[in-house]
Amino acid sequence: MIKPDAVIGANSGAITKLIEEAGFRIVAIKKTQLTVSKAGEFYAVHKERPFYADLCNYMSSGPIIPMILEKENAVEDFRKLIGATDPKKAADGTIRKLFATSIEANAIHGSDSDENAAIEGSFFFSSLERF
Repeated sequence: MIKPDAVIGANSGAITKLIEEAGFRIVAIKKTQLTVSKAGEFYAVHKERPFYADLCNYMSSGPIIPMILEKENAVEDFRKLIGATDPKKAADGTIRKLFATSIEANAIHGSDSDENAAIEGSFFFSSLERF
């Protein structure tokens, strides 16, 4: 998912290009905006964390671009492509190194497991929306 800072900063095209150049196939994509409530549902796993309210407010502050991607080893390869959560620690050439402005506004979200990828994909897309 391309986050609000990257969409508002007009970086979504460049990010999508990097994703495709890395061998990922985009199976589903759309531009949408979360409400605070929907952001809370998506990030429910963090509900008890001190940053939860700020995260929900940030994720509902502007448009996002969720995607479903396919590739052999997709989750692991995508985590490498996006880089460390803190862009200062992200490797050169990663999406976060190139486009993130802070640890909070870090341009992109990537699932951390195949199971979570399926859950998160279903949050944004029905099987009828995929192409």
